[in-house]
Amino acid sequence: MKRRIILLGLALSMVSNLASATTSSLTTIPTPDAPVPHTAAPSTAPTTSTPVLTTTKIDALGPGARIHGMDISYYQHPGNSTIDFKKMYAAGIRFVIIKGGDTEDAYDAQAVKYMIPDRKAAQTANLYTSFYYYAYLPNVSDQATIIKDAKAQAQKVIWRIASLGGYGTHDLPVALDLENNCTLFTATGCGHYASPANVTLWASTWLSAVATATNRKPFVYSYPQFLENAMTRSVTLRQYPLWLAHYSVDPSVTTNQPNAKQVGCYADSWTNQDCTAQWQIWQYTSCGIAGKYGVPGTRVDLNVFYGSNNDFLNLVKGLWQPDNSQMLPFNEPTAMSISAQSSGTTKDPVLFYVSVVRPNATPVVTGSVTYQPASTLMSAGVQSIIRNSSGSWLIKITNLPAGNYVGTINFTDPTGTEAAAQYPVVFTVTPVPTPSATPTPTNTKPASPTPAPSPKPKPTPVDSCAGQIRN
Repeated sequence: MKRRIILLGLALSMVSNLASATTSSLTTIPTPDAPVPHTAAPSTAPTTSTPVLTTTKIDALGPGARIHGMDISYYQHPGNSTIDFKKMYAAGIRFVIIKGGDTEDAYDAQAVKYMIPDRKAAQTANLYTSFYYYAYLPNVSDQATIIKDAKAQAQKVIWRIASLGGYGTHDLPVALDLENNCTLFTATGCGHYASPANVTLWASTWLSAVATATNRKPFVYSYPQFLENAMTRSVTLRQYPLWLAHYSVDPSVTTNQPNAKQVGCYADSWTNQDCTAQWQIWQYTSCGIAGKYGVPGTRVDLNVFYGSNNDFLNLVKGLWQPDNSQMLPFNEPTAMSISAQSSGTTKDPVLFYVSVVRPNATPVVTGSVTYQPASTLMSAGVQSIIRNSSGSWLIKITNLPAGNYVGTINFTDPTGTEAAAQYPVVFTVTPVPTPSATPTPTNTKPASPTPAPSPKPKPTPVDSCAGQIRN
């Protein structure tokens, strides 16, 4: 989750009235309002694709005598290096959460590359595994479209779990990584943020769709400031187990809480009346000593589990074996439409609003679109592809000479899930007169001597692990 280092700062800077995190703690004891993991009905389907559970005792070797875990992504594979999961197990880790999906196709492909071999190697080393899906929200305010997008992204995750053979005896539920409410990224930052109500609607829809399909409630991963400020408080959200990121608080002190402020606590869907937090997993540092756990590189995220041995085992109850209808399709037929287009000028862009759907009329989840001129003699211009929501894009084309254009809008999916599609388009680019240059008066004053530039001071290196626990 190393992208969080950049995106977390972006989200914090733009969400209004964010309270600052501190390292102080609250004296608390577990309350009856602690999380109760969802237990699905056991399945009788065969589970030959996953190892057989060899013990019902999970060693609690982490800080505070808690079950110790880790989360990893392609960042833990520098130079395509491999992770030694047997060493990880020997160092006391008992569960590992692997990045296994992303809204953006390029990052999703990076995750898939390592997800399958890492899961297999980790389970062979007797580790429990899960994977997390990093979500970007749609750049729309219409609630019907938000729901469609959430269901489409949930379908992507359901297919991903199905491609692994479903949930086995060593699989924890999938996690929704929701830590960024920017919906439109620009060269200077974020151009638009989703409202708390829309973030909550999207998350609730996604979680419900995945839980219904897999018979297990997914985790929600986020950090306290985001949950308090970028989402609304929701009884619906509270029923899902929380994976909370909060650094600089020592989990070895069992009375410490990951949602504590200097005064009081963060108020969100998982906050209890006594100001404790209803968390299930606590990501307490991003500065674990990687080599100690068999991980290439210098640092890694570490987590602790809240609850008993039985609480942990309850999370792996309920095997899910997908049927053919839940498997990832191959070269599935698609249909494209253009809801609006505008011709441009040599100054203003040509615009196309494009939608691509599956045979059941739901949006495609993977793939993208582009404009292709009918002839190589025609310019394709400079194209900017903006994703509005799943299966919906805005194409902006600039730097086109004046003239008449014929071509196609093309949809392609590098994953092979959806079939390619084309839509013919015709448009005109009209010339804009170039304004006459205003003559510049001649400067008769002698030029002033240019002072020698002063050397710029070198920036002080920032230690991103300052104040964090380095286990």
